[in-house]
Amino acid sequence: MIRATYEIEPPEAAETLAVRASIGMESGPAWARGRVVGLTGGRAALEFPDSLWGANVSLIMATLVAGEGSEIGAVTRCRLVDLALPDGLLPGPAFGPAAQPVPVGVGVIVKPSMGLSPVEVGEVARAAVAGGAVFVKDDEILGDPTWCPLNERVRRVAKALEPGVVYAANVTGPSTGLIDRARRAVDLGATGVMVDAFAQGLDSVVALREAGLGVPILAHRGGSGALTRNPRFGAAGSVLARLCRLCGADYWIVGAFGGALFETDDEVRASLIALRDALGAGSTAIRSAIA
Repeated sequence: MIRATYEIEPPEAAETLAVRASIGMESGPAWARGRVVGLTGGRAALEFPDSLWGANVSLIMATLVAGEGSEIGAVTRCRLVDLALPDGLLPGPAFGPAAQPVPVGVGVIVKPSMGLSPVEVGEVARAAVAGGAVFVKDDEILGDPTWCPLNERVRRVAKALEPGVVYAANVTGPSTGLIDRARRAVDLGATGVMVDAFAQGLDSVVALREAGLGVPILAHRGGSGALTRNPRFGAAGSVLARLCRLCGADYWIVGAFGGALFETDDEVRASLIALRDALGAGSTAIRSAIA
């Protein structure tokens, strides 16, 4: 069973949402119908048979996160704040805290989108590592441009790395070549890969996880703002962060303290809490830590 909790207005819309997100019409089969199992204080808890979508995270997104709740005309608020999935439905991260402690130290984003060549990117990475950087990543808007091709960029950065430094190469791009790009990047020396999870689709994180690349996956949050920034619709950022982690992400960008981005400090803390929870058996609840 999948359980989703929404902040919803008007409250009676919860019943409509349960039907529309599952069987579509009241005349549909009872075994596939979503049901309202709790309604209090402006929050509605809905349960759906997990056989509706299985491990198809794209459909979970299309129905429970960015589906009918944001489109029904009578609904003026429908924000997902809690999501509980069956244990083992999604693969989870390959590199948990027990397997690979998360480095504590300086992280650097190299901005070759400004026109840096692969040689220049490699030199920036070398200087960053010499200065103590333990994590280096491509910019999320950098793919495989002619002035800084992915293959050559990875080769140059790989030469600048020291043991224990993670370099997450951005493999976001056409979905048909995603796994090939990731494997090529790893073969060329990348010690991590990055994908723009919500622009590429959450299924990309699952695919990278199941490819068994042997390196950690950074799921960049690019594209998630459209789902989290409106306080009346979409989903709490911490819910999406945890969902990404369950899909297989080892790293996630939680935002920024001090108002540089749109989240409040409390919302950033909520994402940190959601990501730090264990992901073992019985821990697949995905919740917002914001009341």
